[in-house]
Amino acid sequence: MGKKIKKETESPPKDVFDPLTIESKKAATVVLMLNSPEEEILAKACEAIYRFALKGEENKATLLELGAVEPLTKLLTHEDKTVRRNATMIFGILSSNKEVVIHEFASLCLANMSVEYTSKVQIFEHGGLEPLIRLLSSPDPDMKKNSIECIYNLVQDFQCRATFPELNAIPSILELLKSEYPVIQLLALKTLGIITNDKESRAMLRDNQGIDHLIKILETKELNDLHIEVLSVVANCLEDMDTVVLIQQTGGLKKLLTFAENSTIPDIQKNAAKAITVAAYNPENRKLFHEQEVEKCLVALLSSESDGTKIAASQAISAMCENSGSKDFFNHQGIPQLIQLLKSDNEEVREAAALALANLTTCNPANANAAAEADGIDPLISILSSKRDGAIANAATVLTNMAMQEALRVNIQNHDVMRALISPLRSTNTGVQSKAVLTIAATACDAEARTELRNAGGLEPLIELLHSKDDEVRRNASWAVMVCASDELTATELCKFGALDILEEVNLSVSRKNKFSEAAYNKLLNNHLPLKYSQTGYLSSSNIISDGFYDYGRINPGTKLLPLKDLCLQEPSDLRAVLLVNSKSSDVSPLPSTEDKSSDVGCGRSISSSSSLRRTSKEKTRKYSYHFSAGFGSPTEEKSEPSSGRNTALSKSATKEKGSRKVRGKKEEEKVKEEEEVTTVSKNIGEGSPDKEWYPPADPDFCVYEYEVTKSILPITNIKEQIEALAEYVAEKMGGTIPKEKLQDFSWELHISELKFQLKSNVVPIGQIKKGIFYHRALLFKALADKVGIGCSLVRGEYGRAWNEVKLMNESLKGVTGGLPPPEVYIVDLMFQPGRLIKLRSREADLYRFL
Repeated sequence: MGKKIKKETESPPKDVFDPLTIESKKAATVVLMLNSPEEEILAKACEAIYRFALKGEENKATLLELGAVEPLTKLLTHEDKTVRRNATMIFGILSSNKEVVIHEFASLCLANMSVEYTSKVQIFEHGGLEPLIRLLSSPDPDMKKNSIECIYNLVQDFQCRATFPELNAIPSILELLKSEYPVIQLLALKTLGIITNDKESRAMLRDNQGIDHLIKILETKELNDLHIEVLSVVANCLEDMDTVVLIQQTGGLKKLLTFAENSTIPDIQKNAAKAITVAAYNPENRKLFHEQEVEKCLVALLSSESDGTKIAASQAISAMCENSGSKDFFNHQGIPQLIQLLKSDNEEVREAAALALANLTTCNPANANAAAEADGIDPLISILSSKRDGAIANAATVLTNMAMQEALRVNIQNHDVMRALISPLRSTNTGVQSKAVLTIAATACDAEARTELRNAGGLEPLIELLHSKDDEVRRNASWAVMVCASDELTATELCKFGALDILEEVNLSVSRKNKFSEAAYNKLLNNHLPLKYSQTGYLSSSNIISDGFYDYGRINPGTKLLPLKDLCLQEPSDLRAVLLVNSKSSDVSPLPSTEDKSSDVGCGRSISSSSSLRRTSKEKTRKYSYHFSAGFGSPTEEKSEPSSGRNTALSKSATKEKGSRKVRGKKEEEKVKEEEEVTTVSKNIGEGSPDKEWYPPADPDFCVYEYEVTKSILPITNIKEQIEALAEYVAEKMGGTIPKEKLQDFSWELHISELKFQLKSNVVPIGQIKKGIFYHRALLFKALADKVGIGCSLVRGEYGRAWNEVKLMNESLKGVTGGLPPPEVYIVDLMFQPGRLIKLRSREADLYRFL
């Protein structure tokens, strides 16, 4: 066996204090140990004091003299259970001393315990508030101090404060204001500051001449350490009109304002301004303050060096702005100082100044001008990038108020405001979002501003706000969209980003839609006439049909209307033909379609679509007639328009046949080349070649219509004669007059089907339709009328019916001066008696509109 080796004891770390055993024989030393942070020492010290107190009444008195009560009170809420138990046991022993004032220690204990909420509840539930109020009249200052401190802690709870007026504690608390101990006075004022939040307590304070006590303290310079708390109590009391009248009658209001203006202590000035702010929310108080010229005091406080005072004064000005007289006063004094505060480094100061300016400029153009003249636009726009949401919202409000005047709006636009508003639009704060979109609505009234907004990328975040769950944000965003949709470019961009779809979805919801969302949707629809006509079945005289308009037919709300390009690329189907209005040439011109060529192609071959081909520049000068494939067995539509340069129809004369024989050989040679060109170009377009820009199908016939109407109808000076002439022209191009009894025999369906097959598309240019009924003719009439400036509307009916409405003055009233009746509405007959004008709501009109 090996030798036992003695284990070496490890030495304690250098930073650890070596244990120290102390034996104390003095009570004073053990009382000092009650302040130790070590739980073990606290427990042993409490145990030693407990044994010492058990030995006799003299020992208890000694402990009281040594100040053992205060540290023991703190130990009642100690984390360690043993410490709490021993401290409670000591209080039990000390309270048995009949010669000491038990109330003092009990109130001290309650004062310390009342800091915790659970203890507050227990004290209140055990009826502790009433005896504490009685102790306020004790001659012992310590008891007064402990009692008022405990009451102060208790009344911060609403339930305790609600029962306070019943206990009639106000007189006792007011007596404490006369105490020679500042701590008691301060606690009394703090308690009054809490309980005067209730109207009943304010009335009791007034009835017990409490306001006089408070004003006297303010007049006493030696009590300036209490002035801040006094002003807090006064601020609460000024919420009552009766109190304000009382202060004014006794001269206290004037003293208060003078005191606030002349005081050199920032906190006193701040609290005085706060008192004015609280009271100014009452209209009668504002009137009294205005009579006392409170505005001068507030303007003076704006020049204080203390940021807190500046903030309080700005808030007071905001409250006083509800008085029109005060608003006018600040127009001459106050606005320049507030503009300077906008440049402060303190964000809170800037926010408060912006709030004051927002209230000052609301519904007050003079103040808005004053703010602009004080060079306020630059700092306001800079605040839009602030970190404080309130400051951003207030600055946006001021800019909105300024923008109501055209001169100021132009000035704001010159400061790149649209770019500065992008960040607030992306804020997560609904208040900031709401104010930002209002500013856009106010400043985007000009095309240049809308262009700036587009270029700055502001349309996308604006449209996103249409999704907002906040009603105000959604309403204001709709308003801004409605304003931005005033020009075609911006409206097109809005639709591109989905504004139309979002607004349509919003308007389908009963809870989310509003008047502005409906107005914005209609405004956008006016820039997307194909969708408007498909959804509403109505185009007004102000809805001018432009090139690229197409009539898809009726669609239900919520149904998406396909773009024209997608419709053109679709194969022909049994669906209703899409009618296209387009007087512009397409990227690829159509190939010629002549009588000879038409007779040569077979059933399986049709002529090319005008949307698919474009001839060379030499061929652009040629005019072609469009005919159907001979395989259909349909008659060829002939045209005789020498004035327009178009080919005349082939006749049976020998001269024409001879000419035809001469060119036939050449046409046969070109046929193979043209077929290859058709195939190649159609393939490129069908594949959506990225190198080629897509163009809508051209309509040479409609170009001719436009030219002829401009030449023949525009010179007519009488509007009625213009309408009649245009109606006859449209009817002639669409198959002529159709008697009512032969309407069913008018084979327009076959004609449209042949065109769709011939064009290999459901999209049919309106000029190529030679046999049209109500809705074909009404669309052509509207399109041509818009070209020559004849005001008319287009209305879709049921079962293929559509008609045009025009407004005409009664000719019998010509030359009559004074108030004239509104013009009468007529329906233009394009079918049965072309050119006839039928008065709306007449029997003839109903027969024309309905089956």
